[in-house]
Amino acid sequence: MKLKLDLHDIYNRGRDIERALHDIIDEAERTKAKTVEIIPGKGSGQLKKRVLRFLDRKDVKSRYHRIDKDSTNFGRLWVHFRH
Repeated sequence: MKLKLDLHDIYNRGRDIERALHDIIDEAERTKAKTVEIIPGKGSGQLKKRVLRFLDRKDVKSRYHRIDKDSTNFGRLWVHFRH
């Protein structure tokens, strides 16, 4: 199972971004999804940096296995889980 989170609609609402990221990780754990695709979009790269900072937090990092950055699409990340 693979989940997807597109952040285009909420790119400028900080609290909503963090809530959406928490929710998708919770859902991945609950449904035992192997992968979450996060789309911060290309833009200036600030949203992607914010997502990576969130994922790098100690309390969040312990919940997933690894992150892959798409080598062909700068505006996409995959978060992999080991359940």
